[in-house]
Amino acid sequence: MEIVESIILGAVQGLTEFLPVSSSGHLQIAKELLGVEIEDNLAFDITLHAATVLSTFVVLWSEIWRILKGLFTPHINDEKRYILKLIISMIPIGIVGFTVKDHIDAMLSSSYIMLIVGGMLICTSLLLSFAYYARPRQKESISYRDAFIIGISQSIAAMPGLSRSGTTIATGILLGNNKGAVATFSFLMVLAPILGETLLSVVKDGFTLEGVSSAALAAGFITSFVVGCLACKYMINIVKRGKLIWFAIYCAVAGAVALASYFI
Repeated sequence: MEIVESIILGAVQGLTEFLPVSSSGHLQIAKELLGVEIEDNLAFDITLHAATVLSTFVVLWSEIWRILKGLFTPHINDEKRYILKLIISMIPIGIVGFTVKDHIDAMLSSSYIMLIVGGMLICTSLLLSFAYYARPRQKESISYRDAFIIGISQSIAAMPGLSRSGTTIATGILLGNNKGAVATFSFLMVLAPILGETLLSVVKDGFTLEGVSSAALAAGFITSFVVGCLACKYMINIVKRGKLIWFAIYCAVAGAVALASYFI
């Protein structure tokens, strides 16, 4: 893989991680268009995901710091409850990670990956449409039950092409939660799972991947981080304004293109 190709893929990952359009699906589409073949697809994708996690820390640092400070108080407070909700939301994806990680890796390297991506992008489109037109009663805060259900939706979004942010945000909105609160919760709940997955990948494979130089990997990581910072900052505002329908339309078109590329 050339450095320019890694930069393009990093930009795609950084932009689409926070937009509800599936970063994993767009990475596969971008690789297909660029003619990039990587022996260890999942490890490369995890590296780019780690960069967007870092961008989340940068953009949402004030919120993260406020929550962390709440841990050092002697009594039960909203910050401790929030952290518990985040932990509860991570349980489903942890189970999926330990049970079907190899199957997902095999999927990413399969000949029918574009068929899966296309179908899941269309599913993302339908889910975002439901969330856009739904008018549930707004709750004051995310409950423990809702946190677990949103966590289940995140685990389902491990499927390539099914947007993680789109699925979790749409699920939270359909459950009646505040749009801005759901967006922030969605971005925070993925931090520990991706960091854990990145650590496991580094322990297993080291810092180099077959067919990807260290320079190309670094270029992709930096690009993903910079673009991710911009996308994370503006996505929360977009969700608050409720303009998810445009992303639903885009996902439908992108899914159709992916399916066409497989069958044609």
